[in-house]
Amino acid sequence: MAIRPILTAPDPRLKAVSTAVETVDAAVRKLIDDMVDSMYEADGIGLAAVQIGEPKRIIVMDLDQKDGKKNPRHFINPVITWRSEEIATFEEGCLSVPEIWEDVERSARIKAEYLDRDGKKHEIEADGLLATCLQHEMDHLEGVLFIDHLSKLKRSMALRKLQKAKRLKDAG
Repeated sequence: MAIRPILTAPDPRLKAVSTAVETVDAAVRKLIDDMVDSMYEADGIGLAAVQIGEPKRIIVMDLDQKDGKKNPRHFINPVITWRSEEIATFEEGCLSVPEIWEDVERSARIKAEYLDRDGKKHEIEADGLLATCLQHEMDHLEGVLFIDHLSKLKRSMALRKLQKAKRLKDAG
């Protein structure tokens, strides 16, 4: 496994729309393993392949990681098949938008279909943090960052804060 660098906004590669995985093979499984390692190294709970420069429709997630356990989940070619009209608000952050946390409204519950790392099809019903995280990571597959859900003012403030942090890091 390899730890890969995670792209940060405003890198234009984060705006790429990811392509479907045609075959779940050894190369896809290696990419998944690299993504899981990269996510753990960055202390994240979710990562889309596009965030490490691979615009493929793959997501990894581990919501148990926050409790010190490891239970990685893999979602290949995920598709939301149903969304509740009920809205939930969670404070979101993103490995590609470091140090920025903002409230984002999303569907409270979803149903989705996806392939696992063996190419088997699954369906999932999700609510709470799992529903929020799936929607957040699936946005990445469409080239959308969580800050794109914010008002124009909040988004520009977040991007300015990011650029300032980057300048300080590069200078230091």
